[in-house]
Amino acid sequence: MDKQIIDNFIKNAIAEDQGDGDHTSLSTIPSNAQGQAKLLIKEAGILAGVALALQIFNHIDPKLQVEVFINDGATVKYGDIALTVSGSTHSILLAERLVLNCMQRMSGIATKTNHIVKLLEPYHTKLLDTRKTTPGLRYLEKWAVRIGGGVNHRIGLYDMILIKDNHVDYAGGIANAINAANQYLKNHSKALQIEIEVRDLKELDQVLETKGIDRIMLDNFSFEDLKAAVKMIDGKYITEASGGIVEENVTAYAECGVDFISMGALTHSVKSLDISLKAF
Repeated sequence: MDKQIIDNFIKNAIAEDQGDGDHTSLSTIPSNAQGQAKLLIKEAGILAGVALALQIFNHIDPKLQVEVFINDGATVKYGDIALTVSGSTHSILLAERLVLNCMQRMSGIATKTNHIVKLLEPYHTKLLDTRKTTPGLRYLEKWAVRIGGGVNHRIGLYDMILIKDNHVDYAGGIANAINAANQYLKNHSKALQIEIEVRDLKELDQVLETKGIDRIMLDNFSFEDLKAAVKMIDGKYITEASGGIVEENVTAYAECGVDFISMGALTHSVKSLDISLKAF
């Protein structure tokens, strides 16, 4: 957990929600009221966001007492109680929606990821996420992918060079883009992996001739061309299949022999898990 990223996220999220005060709670509940609540699971899935919830509760009120019964990555079912929290009623109510928003979405992502990971178990192929995340929530969403058993691709634009089709076109071709990227890393004394996206076998030929990369993304390839591409690469570079990959066809892509499959749907089209925080 990157504490600075989490602290900044929680601070901004609370400010967005609270404004100049939770006037509903302030007007209806005595300021010194004490209470307790349980985090109730209302749908089967993989739980994610417990560690984050602890940070949220602590940030809002260090005096809140939280007891965790189910940890991140565990399989949960309807009726399970993940944790209980007790202390200031006002603090619990302020934390409620932020905790739920985060845990519901993170658990949905972890559940979807875990399902795909299990489909891929018979193969050597690993599941990657993408940068197709919710602005401001990328760290949490990629954290949820890891909890679900997936692998994070680059976190942002800064931790890998990924030469995509637009970069190739703007650079004037594959060789120009690869050579420029390597020169840039040398000039700036940076040790970053270089991945390049190819759109067909012809572009793959150019990459294999140019060399100077670590990974090859095979984008929107047919199964026939994907198998041919894996054979051409022959283990010299890490391979990644992308584009149009969904639950229904993911194993067919894995059967082609790629090292990784990337799926934007893990973070951009996921259903949140049904979870609630109930007083008791």
